[in-house]
Amino acid sequence: MPVEFLTDAQAAAYAAYDEAPSRTELERFFFLDDADRELIEGKRRSHNRLGFAAQLTTARYLGVFLDDPTDVPPEVVDYLAEQLGIADVSALKAYGERENTRLDHVRELRKVLEYTEFAEAEAELRAWVDARAWTTGEGPKALFDASVGWLRERRVLLPGVTTLARLVASVREAANQRLWDSLYGLLSIGQRAVLDSLLTVPPGARVSELDRLRRGPVRVSGPQMKWALERAAEIDAFGMGELDVSGIPPRRLAELSRYGVDGKASLLRRHGDSRRLATLLATAVYLTSRAVDDALDLLEVLIATKLLARAERERAKQKLKTLPRMERAGIRLATAFRVVFDTTSEQVDTESGEISPPEVATLTAMWERIEEVVPREELAAAIAALFELAPPIDSDADEAWRTMLVTRFPTVRPFLALLVKVVDFGATPEGLPVLKALKSLPDLMGRKKVSPDEIDTSLLTGSWRRLVLSAPHMELGTVDWKAYVFCVLESFHRLLRRREVFAKNSSKWGDPRAKLLDGEAWEQVRPTVLASLNLPGEAGEHLAARAALLDGTYREVAGRVPANSQIVFDDDGHRQPAGRPAPGAGCCRQLGSPGPRHAPPCLGIPGQCVRGRSAYRPGPAPAPRGACHHPRQHVIRRSSWHAAQCRGPAPAPGAGPAPGAAPSSTSTRPRNGAAPPCRSAGSGHTEQGAAPPPRGCRSAVTCTPAPPSAAIPSAGSSGPGSSPTPPRSCWASLVSGSPR
Repeated sequence: MPVEFLTDAQAAAYAAYDEAPSRTELERFFFLDDADRELIEGKRRSHNRLGFAAQLTTARYLGVFLDDPTDVPPEVVDYLAEQLGIADVSALKAYGERENTRLDHVRELRKVLEYTEFAEAEAELRAWVDARAWTTGEGPKALFDASVGWLRERRVLLPGVTTLARLVASVREAANQRLWDSLYGLLSIGQRAVLDSLLTVPPGARVSELDRLRRGPVRVSGPQMKWALERAAEIDAFGMGELDVSGIPPRRLAELSRYGVDGKASLLRRHGDSRRLATLLATAVYLTSRAVDDALDLLEVLIATKLLARAERERAKQKLKTLPRMERAGIRLATAFRVVFDTTSEQVDTESGEISPPEVATLTAMWERIEEVVPREELAAAIAALFELAPPIDSDADEAWRTMLVTRFPTVRPFLALLVKVVDFGATPEGLPVLKALKSLPDLMGRKKVSPDEIDTSLLTGSWRRLVLSAPHMELGTVDWKAYVFCVLESFHRLLRRREVFAKNSSKWGDPRAKLLDGEAWEQVRPTVLASLNLPGEAGEHLAARAALLDGTYREVAGRVPANSQIVFDDDGHRQPAGRPAPGAGCCRQLGSPGPRHAPPCLGIPGQCVRGRSAYRPGPAPAPRGACHHPRQHVIRRSSWHAAQCRGPAPAPGAGPAPGAAPSSTSTRPRNGAAPPCRSAGSGHTEQGAAPPPRGCRSAVTCTPAPPSAAIPSAGSSGPGSSPTPPRSCWASLVSGSPR
């Protein structure tokens, strides 16, 4: 494999600032915590503090110390200077004037932050890259980037780009060669010859055997299903699926097989023996399960579309054709029975309640009345038509299309025996009866007489019991084995989709539990898997470290919350959006006063704001419900234009409008139908000297006196000490008060 797999741009971006860090990266790598500030504050001048901070955060971000400390993006310098309170960011230029200062800072940071040289961690990195390359099969660029992240996480100074690239290339090449040799060693001499024969083109053929076998079915039909099963049987005859490849990571096998399936036979012949035969073996193992997957995919589509769905469609078409006959027969019967009911029932006069005897007293007289409207021959024909077209009384809704399904038996005849022979089926306890019945179907096919003792009658549910056991064309004591075949296939199709019945030699339709490693198989691959995932041998150690990190981060963030003005919580612990005042005293504004649009108007009660149906009440308890609390209390409602209500105290009878009130542009009629308590400005009832509407509303209301009878006692209040409900005039309707 070539060592120089990095482009010039990728090599130049290694251990350097190729672009300015994002905001997320700035907050993650360049934020100075308390420990960082303690180190930085020991430096005397501003340029030394800023340069030291740049070296510290650059080592955290890039994994190296800068030879030129000024080679830092301006965004990084501004972010660091803002945290350190340094106004002049150009002071960083003075940091590189004295080389010894930079070297002293580098030595201090390496000691305090415990950075190590690459040579000390090279062996551990090789083992990690080898485990990752063996397990995942990632490309050289992905392994290179992962190695850089591994070194940064362990605070190992990055080596030169060529050094790291050559290490990754050599380790990956060794892992690939070990993979090829492992697969090559599993093959016998005969199996190697069989695999090599796949690359040859038989006489008279246009493509190689490999090209022919890797082409799947393309049509949905019974003959195509038979061909798909024969293809699966031919590939399985190679015997490659019996080899134990459990020691090879599945991802590496899939990578090799993908190259063998997509590559040309002429290119595969050019490789060395180990790589060529390893690729062919992985391809043969993949095709062994892929061929079964293709066959079962085709079977699932065939049963769903060509059998079940087609039977339902044909039954629906047949039902539409017979519908006119059923309608004519039904209307004749309905007409006849109407005559029966009318002539044989007692008649009751609804006005006088007098009961009259039936119109006819004998059966002959009733038939005479019936034949006046429907002749007896037509009535008999209608009854016969209904018995012919309508299903039996005890049948279910599926019997009609299931009867039609039995006629599709020629579709499944070609492949039914081959299905249970080629595919190695397994089942859960729930699916075992269906699987046993499926395997017994080839023995029933072609026989003239099959007794009920030879089938599993427990699978006959619904209308299948009638179709199998009581078919009209079968002799007494025999069953319709064709109907039984479709009964089993319907249950098999349902359980196969739920994996209650599965194929052992399939990948897609196999048992999901079979892919879980357990026991000796897991212990064999456990060290490699843990090394590739960078996990320790014991879970307790890893979980304890994660818990400590999470706890420390939480406490650090929680300690800074009180001083963060961008985070606001209400009394219930709910976070409020930044810029919106928290609920409580002063949270709302008087209607007409300047303020943000989202601030709701006050109710006149300290500490109480209402928006929609919810209210914040952190302040004193509100006044009793039975009295008006404020000369003008506005309540905001959710609508396109904010509506409010005036609950001010009613003025004395004959008095003018309340001070500061303005004429209303709308009026609301009280419930008792009296004149509206709020006068409309457009109706000429404007009071002299009325104040203009408050700022923020298009109009205001004027409360007028209400009769004493308008007072309504408060709900749940009675007796001395209870506060009466305010007059209805205090609930005059408001205005469409839309803020300006």
